Amino acid sequence: MTVGGLQRVLVPFGTRPEVIKLAPVVAALRSRGLEVRTVATGQQAAATMADRFYEELGLVPDQRIELPEEPAARLGELLHQAARVVEDEARAGTELVLVLGDTFTVPVFALAARRSRLPVAHLEAGLRSLNPTSMEEVNRRVGAACASLHLAPTELAAGLLLLEGVPADRIKVVGNPVLDVARATGVTRRPPQARQGIVVTAHRATNVDDPARLANLVALLEALGRRHPPVRFPVHPRTADRLRAFGLADRLAQAQGVVLSEPLGYQAMLEAMAACQVVVTDSGGIQEEAAYLGVPVVVLRRSTPRWEGVALGAAVLSGLDPEEVLAAVERLATPAQQERVAGLPCPYGDGHAAERVADVLQDPATKELLALDEPDFRRSLPAVVQAALDQVAAQGASLWVPRG
Repeated sequence: MTVGGLQRVLVPFGTRPEVIKLAPVVAALRSRGLEVRTVATGQQAAATMADRFYEELGLVPDQRIELPEEPAARLGELLHQAARVVEDEARAGTELVLVLGDTFTVPVFALAARRSRLPVAHLEAGLRSLNPTSMEEVNRRVGAACASLHLAPTELAAGLLLLEGVPADRIKVVGNPVLDVARATGVTRRPPQARQGIVVTAHRATNVDDPARLANLVALLEALGRRHPPVRFPVHPRTADRLRAFGLADRLAQAQGVVLSEPLGYQAMLEAMAACQVVVTDSGGIQEEAAYLGVPVVVLRRSTPRWEGVALGAAVLSGLDPEEVLAAVERLATPAQQERVAGLPCPYGDGHAAERVADVLQDPATKELLALDEPDFRRSLPAVVQAALDQVAAQGASLWVPRG
């Protein structure tokens, strides 16, 4: 049993990446004696993208939420069910809701938790793409606003939280738990000379839901297949559906040098990445896994919340411009770049994040930090308010007169 720390935690998850990343965390918490209740929020309805990973990673949910198909109805029902689940858990003695990442599961359960006066811990906190059109960015920021504890993957993420005004004592740098799973598979880096070809993944709505952009993706795969075979493309169910709907499936099936498949299991996907020269993806987690394997990445986006790889030159932001992607692949596939990136340390963690999360939640000081009590400012202004007042005074501005 834990001594002085938390005793019971609720962990919701909704998508494949969340299952992968939370599996080692839940296992570590349970091994330390914490009672962990898990709930699958139903965001990933396809069995190939959810049930397979529950079994493979040993994270079978205690509860499951069933959601309707229509997007707005799904979100509304998710919020309704989250409030019900969290209320029940609060009555049963749950002390914390632990959310991860950037899907709707994060803001929905964070809001439900605060409604029931339960504190929130946000794992993978502080990631910022700085993209105002990104719903994932919105979800992260809502999670940050609700969180009492911010479990950041890197020092950069922690620094961004500090710049947003999060108190330093509420931020803990723990690494990203996706690397715990990668380490446990035993898949390791390969020498650059033993690698060949490209691995491509694409599933984001911005890349596959628009017919013109999806046609660009197909053209890119065709070009890569001609110049850097073999090109392995495990097709996400969303992408497969759009390829059929937009009449592009047959064209892609005939692309020379491109190997199509259904989504791969987790270990099989890591092995495919370890064996290739460059990964081309719009996935966030794959950027971290590729860095763990020392494989360079071309990101099919114009921004990313994982700036560490960009800063190291191991990841290149290209958007979905076939010529720009090809140029980046050509550059990263050179022997010099292959050797350089293979020698870089992974900037996203060391594969021991789950242990650090367990350490934090077992710390009696964390339990004190998570207490949700109304503050008493009857006798003095809050420090942050006084600081703002001092700033107003220093600028010679009035508190009452608006300025344009």
